Amino acid sequence: MDTEGLRSFVRAAELGQLQHAADELGVTQQAVSKRIAALERRLEVRLFTRTARGVELTLDGQAFLPHARSIVAGVDRAVAAVRPGSRALRIDVLGLRSAQAVVLHDYWRSRPGTDLDVVTLRVEDPRAAVAAVEAGEIDASFRTVTDPAALPAGMRMIRAFDSPLELLVGPRHPLAAARRLTPPQLRRHRIWVPGIAARSEWAEFYDQLATGFDLRIDAAGPHFGDEVLLDTLADSADVATLVGARDRYVWPADHDLRRIPIVDPVLAYPLSLILPGTNPHPELRGFITYLEGLPKLSGTVWLPSWASPHGGTDR
Repeated sequence: MDTEGLRSFVRAAELGQLQHAADELGVTQQAVSKRIAALERRLEVRLFTRTARGVELTLDGQAFLPHARSIVAGVDRAVAAVRPGSRALRIDVLGLRSAQAVVLHDYWRSRPGTDLDVVTLRVEDPRAAVAAVEAGEIDASFRTVTDPAALPAGMRMIRAFDSPLELLVGPRHPLAAARRLTPPQLRRHRIWVPGIAARSEWAEFYDQLATGFDLRIDAAGPHFGDEVLLDTLADSADVATLVGARDRYVWPADHDLRRIPIVDPVLAYPLSLILPGTNPHPELRGFITYLEGLPKLSGTVWLPSWASPHGGTDR
């Protein structure tokens, strides 16, 4: 059924004159008359009778009007739902406790009127997130395609921010009393990062990190969630893990876990934002400007090869 015919019928019924409906819709009176006539042929009923003052609804027209209004309103809502600038900005983050979500929340607090929808795609391969952006399911994703040549034409990837890593340990761990650590001090200690997914960007990150600093990174076993990981650290005298400095973790007070910064160099996870190359959501411009204003890491910083032109170390 022609939605413009329905819209013309609804406005003519509400205004009582075809010319007034035509003026509001930006078409000629003849166009409105043709649309309504076509609608009447489709329904096989008369919707209006003409009077000296304009048009009046027939009994069939009166019965049809509330349904036509509902259809037109539904079409308007559907169009608004996908029109950039008239719907929420949808951004994918790896988790609601991740540094990405923290930065996104800080942005929203700085602009509380922003209509924002935070999404967590359950995909490990960044190419799946790229496909979601390309299809318009989301407006942007905090993912990284480590080979820029593999990014589809028409897509854009920008450096968002670098997240420094910290060592998270329980109170009985040999390094628990340290106020800060250097990468050589982490050697021979078991760093447990369960559930590293093959083909994920973080799998490549940890491979380069382990090779670059001769670290013992153990990805054994499934990841049963943060609570299980934190419980294990609290009870262990030899297990540690790596977390982002902005990542949010909450544990019971009796766990007494310690977050220890890593320096000389700072080990940083580079976070990127993938978005369409053309016609991005209008709100993305403000968010990118906000990301550009975030404080940069100081001192010597280690980054994986895809993020640094200096083969892993950037100043």
